[in-house]
This record gives sequence, C-alpha cells and structure tokens, in this order.
Amino acid sequence: MLTPLVISMWQKLSTRIVGLLLGYLFMALAVIGTTLLLSWELQGSAAAINVTGSLRMDSYRLGMLLVDRPATAVDGARQEQLRAQIKRLDDTLALLRRGDPQRPLLLPSGGAIRGGLDLAGAHWRGQLRPQVLATLAGRGPGTDRLEGDIDRFVGQLDVLVALIEQDAESSALWLRGSQLLLLALALLGTVGITYTLFNMIIAPVQRLQVAIERMRKQDFSVRLPVDSKDEFGRLAQDFNLMADRLHELYGNLEQLVETKTVALEGRNRELALLFESASFLQQAQSAESLCSGFLTRIRTFFHAEGGSVRVLDPTRGILHMMCHQGLSPELLAADHCLKVGDCLCGDAALKKISVVHDMRRMPETQRLTCQRAGFVTVSVFHIFAQSQHLGFFNLHFRQATTLNAGQTALLETLGQLLGTAIENQRLAEREREMAISEERNLVAQGLHDSIAQSLNYLNLQVQMLEQSLAQRQYDDVATIVPALRIGVEESYQDVRELLQNYRTRLQEGNFVQSLEVAVEKFRRQTGIDITLVADTDGAPFPREQQLQLLFIVQEALSNVRKHAAAQHVWVRLRDDHDFLLTIEDDGKGFVPALAGGEGDGHIGIHIMGERARRLEAVLTVDSAPGAGTRVELQLAGALRRAA
Repeated sequence: MLTPLVISMWQKLSTRIVGLLLGYLFMALAVIGTTLLLSWELQGSAAAINVTGSLRMDSYRLGMLLVDRPATAVDGARQEQLRAQIKRLDDTLALLRRGDPQRPLLLPSGGAIRGGLDLAGAHWRGQLRPQVLATLAGRGPGTDRLEGDIDRFVGQLDVLVALIEQDAESSALWLRGSQLLLLALALLGTVGITYTLFNMIIAPVQRLQVAIERMRKQDFSVRLPVDSKDEFGRLAQDFNLMADRLHELYGNLEQLVETKTVALEGRNRELALLFESASFLQQAQSAESLCSGFLTRIRTFFHAEGGSVRVLDPTRGILHMMCHQGLSPELLAADHCLKVGDCLCGDAALKKISVVHDMRRMPETQRLTCQRAGFVTVSVFHIFAQSQHLGFFNLHFRQATTLNAGQTALLETLGQLLGTAIENQRLAEREREMAISEERNLVAQGLHDSIAQSLNYLNLQVQMLEQSLAQRQYDDVATIVPALRIGVEESYQDVRELLQNYRTRLQEGNFVQSLEVAVEKFRRQTGIDITLVADTDGAPFPREQQLQLLFIVQEALSNVRKHAAAQHVWVRLRDDHDFLLTIEDDGKGFVPALAGGEGDGHIGIHIMGERARRLEAVLTVDSAPGAGTRVELQLAGALRRAA
C-alpha cells in the first residue's frame, strides 16, 4: 500500500516524467539484454555443433587408423597417432561438457542435449576407448566390432547435433522475436512517451498560453481547468487566483484610483499645512500673533468651530490663554486661567497626553462648561519644545468628530513646531536682553571711566575755586578758571565721542568699508596722519561681530587722540584663515602693567578687552614710554563664525 508521501511525490510532474523514462529504459535494457543473451547462446550452440562435428570426423579418423592394418601389426608411429587421436577425443568431449565462454562455446542447457552428451561420453569411455586401448596393446577385438562401436558412437553424436540444431532453431526464433519486440518497443515507446509528454507538458503550456493571450486582451473571465495535482495543476490554481484578483482590481479600478487620489490629496493637504505652518512660525512676530495664526490654520484645516492656545507657567502651575477663536464669553470667563489638574484639559496637561473627548459620554450630572457651550468633541494636543512641556492647544467641534492616527500624528507634529517657535522666541528675547545688558554695562563703564572721572576732577576744581574766593586768593582763581574751562571742554569732547561711537552703524558693504569711514573721520577730526592697509580674503563676519570690531577700532583711536600725542597712526587688517587687526601709533607710549586701574587715563583698554572676549578673540597691548603703542586683536579661524 502506497504511503501518503509516495503518493504526494508521484503527483509531481518531475517525478512522473523521471519514472516514465526510467521504466522505458528498464524495458529497453531488458529486451536488449535478452537479445544479447540469445545471440551469445546461438554463437555457443553453433560452436558446439562444429565441435560435435569434429568429434565425428575424429571418430572416423580413429576407425581408419585401426582398420587399415591389423592390430598385431601396429607399430610405434601408429600407436602415437592413435594415442593422439584418443586424447583429442577426450579433450573434445571435456570441452563440450564444460564449454568455453571466450569463443563462445556453449552447450545448450536442455535435458535431452545433456543426456545425449552423457550417453555419447559414456559409450566412449565405457566401450570404444577401452577397445582402442586394447587394440594398442595387441589384444583388441575384431575389426567388425570396432566399426560397429564407432558407428554407434557417431550415431549418438548425430543425435546430439540434431538436438543442438533443434535448440539453436528455437533460440533463433526467440532472437527474432526479441528483435521484433525491441523494434515494437522503440516505436510504441516513442509514440507513448511523445503522447504522454504532450498531455503532461505541451497541452497545459498551450492552454496557459491561450489563457494569457486572452487575459492580455482584457478578458479576465478566462479560467484554466485544474485536472491534476502536479506543478501545472498548482500553476493553474495560481493563474485562476490571479485572474480573480485582476478581475476584481480591474472592476474596481476607477473606485481604487479615486480612493488613492483622495488619500493623496489628503496627504498633500497635510504637507501643505505643515509647510505653511513652519513658514509662518519662522516669521518674526509676537507670541500672540504666532499662536493666533497657528490656531487659524489648524481650525481651517480640521473644520473646527473653536479653539484656543494655552501656555504653561511652570512656577505657579497655571495655563494662561494666549489666544482663542470661536469660544463664547461665558467659556472664556470660566476657563481663561486654568490650573494644571483642573477639568479635562488640566488633567491632560498634568498627564502630558493628547486626548479627544466625546462630551456625549460625560454624565449629565458633570456637564462641563464647554459642553454647555454646545461643543460635542474637544481635543487636547500638547506643545513641546524638545522634551520641555510648554502648554497645549484645543480644537472644539460642535459635531461628533473622530481623529484618525494620521490626523493625531499631524496635530502632534504641529504642536512640536509651535513649541519650537515659542521657545525660539523666548531664546531670542533672552539673547536680546543679555546683549542690551552687556552693552549697558559697557556704556556705564565708559561713562564711569571717562565722564565720571572728568566730572570728579571738575568738582575738585570748583571746591578749590570756592576756597580761593572765600580767602580772596585771586591769583589761584586765575589759575583754576582756565583748568575748569579745559576740563569742561574735555568732558564735552568725551560726551560727543561716546555718543558718536554708540550711534555707529555699519555701512552698506563689508567691514573694510566701515573701517575706511572710521579712519577718515579720525583724520578729519584730529588732523593726525593715519594709514589703513587691509588685506581680506576670509569669510564675512556676522553684523554683530563686525560692530564689535568697529567699536574696538574706535576705542583704540580715541585713546590715541586723548593720550598718545602721536604724529602718525597705522591700522592694518589681515583676514584670510585667521583674523589679525593692529592699531599702532608713534606716540609717547606708556607702561601697560600700570594701565589697568581706574583713573589712570587709559580707560579704553578695559572696554576693548570686554569686547574682544565677546568675540572669543585675544587682545594684546604692547607699549613702552617713548616707543608708541601697538594694539593687536587676533581671532583663530577655528573660532570665527561666518555670516
């Protein structure tokens, strides 16, 4: 009984084809082997007939040797011939009995043939051979008896030859039959294999080809018969499944295209909303305008009747309303300032989770303000900047609204965009506050180190003037009054210079053009010869850094005007990978180690150092009494920022 595994293997096309070819091969090999065996037996039978015929000839030759002369007259030569003939007959009988596969010599295996050979051999060994040997010894029987025995022996051989010939004729008939069978097997096998392979391979392929051609012509109703469980049967099943699927798809193609088009339009609208919102949130504007424009866009997109944006005050745990749209005054009055944990929105802010509330599921005993205002669905989405929670925004719907996963993800992404914009505004505001604070410190320091010291000096001169007038020392008065005039003039010049420096604006163009304007202004105001040498190939600085560099140059030139008594000033700029700026004069110089305190007349060095530290640059002052002063500002290429 065949096992399921064998049945499953036989159902395969490859197994059946291999089995068919192997079966045909085994049949052909069997017939060919039978034909070869019969041919070999016929050759052996023919050789056996020839050998048996040679026995008859040898028997007659033996009789002639014995009959030609009497036995008493047998001489030595005749004896040798007789012994050789006896040996030949013995060897031939033995050869017939054992056969010779190499010749081939083969006595048929029939019982009658073997019996005939045994009878002839027994007659030779029992009667004829002993008589011949007795004749050689000179005591043999008479000639008539020997001739009779030889005739009987030859007769037995004739019977044996006849039996062998009869068997050979039968083998020849079987050989011709096997040859005819081989021919019939070749013809029938070729036709059968061709027909079988046609039914197993060619016909299914043709049916498949016809079906594919019909399907190519959009005839999706074509189906293939599944009449086997082999590879073509499974292929037909798969083809039918494919045809069903194509028929379904082709029938619903317009609907599918319309569905995909609607989905694509929805995605495009979402991308457009994201792009428009990102562009809007990058604009410089107030936080209220930022939130209001953001809320307008998402309300329009999601068709919400109302909405609001609330910002969290983490110190007090209060959510302040930044903007609102479509909300009633009663709702605004009740929820204008919401605490974390209060109501549904406050609870969502506490848990930092986005939720969409269906107000119809709320108990009638716990009707909320937004529910009484007529809103059926209220959504809460949070505003994040990085991992910092900044607040949340609401969308209010007067009809039941469900937000799918894609819409929820879109609103969460928009919340992150809004949070990033709000945080950027806060950071920019803090940066401006810090810049203003630092600049105020520099202004205060400049006023303290210049105007305040001058006013202190004038205050001392006024006190001395009062004492001189009280003591009627008019000579001292005449000395003090010119000093007061000079001090007032210097204070006036300092105030003008400070005002001009802090009103400085960069010229349109690059830093070198602004530097040229400052150098020309110094030349015009002081009359001091000044030279500017600028070699710049580096990337431009941001405008804030350019302004700090210009302030340093102005402060250095101001110190030259007030303290150096110089005849010539050199301003050199080399800007490639690294930045190097030097202001050098041929004035009277000073000792840098003694120029760090207040009231020493070198008040600008500290201010220049503060500005250099803002740029992360290195400021060095090299001077000596009578050797002029050299101020050098260096900024490594790895630290500079490009505009």
